[in-house]
Amino acid sequence: MSRISDVFKRPGPKLIPFITAGYPRLNDTVPVVLAAEEAGAAMVEIGLPFSDPLADGPVIQAASQQAIENGVDIGWILSQVEKIRETSSIPIALMGYCNPIFKYGWEQFIAEAVSGGVDGLIIPDLPPEEGANFFARARSAGLTTVLLVAPNTANGRITQLAKLAGELLYAVSILGVTGTAGSGHNTALVEYLGRVREHSTVPFVVGFGISTGAEARSMSQLADGVVVGSALLKKLEQATDPVAGCRKFVNNICESMKDNI
Repeated sequence: MSRISDVFKRPGPKLIPFITAGYPRLNDTVPVVLAAEEAGAAMVEIGLPFSDPLADGPVIQAASQQAIENGVDIGWILSQVEKIRETSSIPIALMGYCNPIFKYGWEQFIAEAVSGGVDGLIIPDLPPEEGANFFARARSAGLTTVLLVAPNTANGRITQLAKLAGELLYAVSILGVTGTAGSGHNTALVEYLGRVREHSTVPFVVGFGISTGAEARSMSQLADGVVVGSALLKKLEQATDPVAGCRKFVNNICESMKDNI
């Protein structure tokens, strides 16, 4: 059983913080991930910085640009996962775009991700049909391929993507980019996540636009996990000590989510 599959078999709400690799400073990645785990994160999503992140809003775009200027590349990111694995077994999913991955060499990327301790991949701009060979190779190597659904995804397509993913779906809460307001507990969102619950054969997390403990608590009633990204990156940018800032922010969100128990 994979680490990702195992964590979603456990009861209770689950927070998945999104952290841009190499942000805000190059050497923050490992201690920030470990701080998030210490504060209660169930899983961590690490973003691979890219100059044209189509699904990301201004906060993550700015973080990606800063990380690129800090000297981040895929090889370096994979080395950071190896360092995390020296002391931690928290599930780690890498979120990135196909351009830099295919430029790096997708077979080499998969092999090094597995050997370095990566658990899953999220590739927003690679449809499962077009990326069939990539996703099949990743799954056969032991990586969880987390596929995305959106509010306009048809019920049959949700079931199809769940079967292709095999372990976990990512439900994008809005038709927009990350960090966009609109993830409140509204009727349309409740109906949409209800459809995902009904038609998915695997657990699913929800993300995009979730920024407060109250929003995370609300979403944790509807999904198996909650992703918080832009709001955390803002805290890291503002904090004198990004590691302490991450620990406090993640702990506050986790404590808010526990109110559902």
